[in-house]
Amino acid sequence: MVANPVREGTSALLVSTDGRLLMQLRDDLPQVSDPGKISLFGGRREGTESFLECVVREIHEEIGYYLPPERFELIGQYSGTDHLTPNGTLHGQVFLARDVPIDQLTVTEGRLEIVAMDDLARIGGRLARPAAYALEIFLQREPII
Repeated sequence: MVANPVREGTSALLVSTDGRLLMQLRDDLPQVSDPGKISLFGGRREGTESFLECVVREIHEEIGYYLPPERFELIGQYSGTDHLTPNGTLHGQVFLARDVPIDQLTVTEGRLEIVAMDDLARIGGRLARPAAYALEIFLQREPII
């Protein structure tokens, strides 16, 4: 009998130096999870790395800019059904990092989607589940006035 698959990963909601959200527009390819959706940068844990080590590595790989561990704040975690894997489970942590300089980024996967706080309604229906989850947490902490 095959055990139910478990994925473990992290993602980060990035806020630019001018207060805009820096998100990833996923490639619209069948082998990409959440194709064509707006999501967060991040990915799967490797080996014995912690969730924090994973997010530091993944963000550096995906935006070409190094953010040290102390720049990340844990804002949420998830353990439950993996909507991408039949009978799978997902364990994940969501982080927040602020003051990310847009002009120093080199995005290596998908495209950079820059979203002003007052323009969130524009992307609502295009969000991948992890991004919607992170935004919900973020907006509860820092409501738009």
